[in-house]
Amino acid sequence: MQKIIFAALCLGALLGLTLSAQNIALAPATVGQPAPNFTLQGSDGKPHALADFKGKFVVLEWTNPQCPFVQKFYDSGTMQALQKEETAQGVVWLRINSSAEGNQAYQSVSDLASYEKEHHVAATASLIDPEGKVGHTYGARTTPHMFVIDPKGVLIYAGGIDDKPSSNVADIATATNYVTAALDEARAGKPVTTPTAQPYGCHVAYASN
Repeated sequence: MQKIIFAALCLGALLGLTLSAQNIALAPATVGQPAPNFTLQGSDGKPHALADFKGKFVVLEWTNPQCPFVQKFYDSGTMQALQKEETAQGVVWLRINSSAEGNQAYQSVSDLASYEKEHHVAATASLIDPEGKVGHTYGARTTPHMFVIDPKGVLIYAGGIDDKPSSNVADIATATNYVTAALDEARAGKPVTTPTAQPYGCHVAYASN
């Protein structure tokens, strides 16, 4: 009987450790804390890991080509201009599509590549997350939903791209862009004035939606 009880306790402890490890691995992204690492396949067919860009600023942009809020920034060329400006300063810009396969917003690797070429995307890489694991870990709720990570790997901004929650292109000119503001302040060694903001746009088309 004692052997059975001991074995059960060991199994319980082992299970507890396993669950703890899973919880650590799936810990949600929190501003002010290290950004969770991930690896996703890119439009080039290769895996891209966040850890590969340690020592650099990284912008994560959740996207959906069918979303009018995303189209607002891409059809106007605004997002591509931001990508070009920031990557020229050494920022790594990663576009992520967490739409589930079968949803109209889903993009395959070849779809991503075609979109990049057609829309002159200037991001570092475009990635697919069809199972939504990375999206859920970061709490990405809308497209676009933006995140900024500093060279130490700490998440310093999470939220909407700006303070004008509309799909009207005309609003871009008068909006305060929270992503560029966070990058500029962090590069200057200053604390980010607005580390979080309400995200806006279309709901991310997760498999569970």
